[in-house]
Amino acid sequence: MGLLRIMMPPKLQLLSILAFGLSMLFIENQIQKLEESRTKLERTIARHEVREVEQRHTQDGVRDTPPLAEAEDVVIIYNRVPKTASTSFTNIAYDLCGKNHFHVLHINTTKNNPVMSLQDQVRFVRNVTSWREMKPGFYHGHVAFLDFSKYGVRGKPVYINVVRDPIQRLVSYYYFLRFGDDYRPGLRRRKQGDKKTFDECVSAGGSDCASEKLWLQIPFFCGHYSECWNVGSRWALDQAKYNLLNEYLLVGVTEELEDFIMMLEAALPRFFKGATGLYKTGKKSHLRKTTEKKPPTKESVAKLQQSDIWKMENEFYEFALEQFQFVRAHAVREKDGELYLLAQNFFYEKIYPKVN
Repeated sequence: MGLLRIMMPPKLQLLSILAFGLSMLFIENQIQKLEESRTKLERTIARHEVREVEQRHTQDGVRDTPPLAEAEDVVIIYNRVPKTASTSFTNIAYDLCGKNHFHVLHINTTKNNPVMSLQDQVRFVRNVTSWREMKPGFYHGHVAFLDFSKYGVRGKPVYINVVRDPIQRLVSYYYFLRFGDDYRPGLRRRKQGDKKTFDECVSAGGSDCASEKLWLQIPFFCGHYSECWNVGSRWALDQAKYNLLNEYLLVGVTEELEDFIMMLEAALPRFFKGATGLYKTGKKSHLRKTTEKKPPTKESVAKLQQSDIWKMENEFYEFALEQFQFVRAHAVREKDGELYLLAQNFFYEKIYPKVN
């Protein structure tokens, strides 16, 4: 071959090299197409085998309950943190429950105390797990996380929640106590008549805007342990992070609520089918807005950010945000300014024993 290349004119050598290169590209392209065809064939065979196995198990009486029985037994608990757009999100559940055939129940605790007594914990766990008339059910309320595995019951609920930038949440709550919102405008709030702005409160060192008031999202996720409610506890922060990762299906953020709803609709269509469209077009999805809310100045924000309590609450918020964005990156794609859910990206193969 080397001798022939020496004897060939340069132009012919160049043409032969180009021809050889094109031939290799063609062969590689054909190999790639064959690989794709083989993969598609394997997936088709695998899906067929899965269907045959499911049919065989059904015929053999392996399934003692209807195929949808598990979906009908699901209970969701949304232990909502105050002023995180929780009412806006909950109203979507109320709008969908009739159409999607599930029950919505509000957990109303005395004086909005997020910590239940031991006897109420037992009663609540029994209700949620054994109240069949209320299944499938969506429970919501300002209640701290409760670990159902401690009570010796079968089946655990699906926990979801939403968190918010801690200072923005506190500002919203501050003005809510004074001016209420457009949800129930006639209701008299606890601090009604107090015209002092949030900035004036911070400047004067008031109790309603103190850094201790930031300590809320961590204990809500930490739960019913005394240490959870010790302001500034590092143990409580670590426990809240652990629960967020291990006990919650999904935790969204107020600032990206639409993405949170879209992902819930994809993961739990039994409850949230139609939720995304309702959020975009429905009247109730945005109905609750705090009245007379004024954004804080940079000086007020900087003063709060000097506290260790803010640093811990912000660390938890950033932790939740990072986890949410990680889950979202593996669930949706953006195209032309719109988000699209990814299709199923796994399948089963090499299923044995083979079905005759």
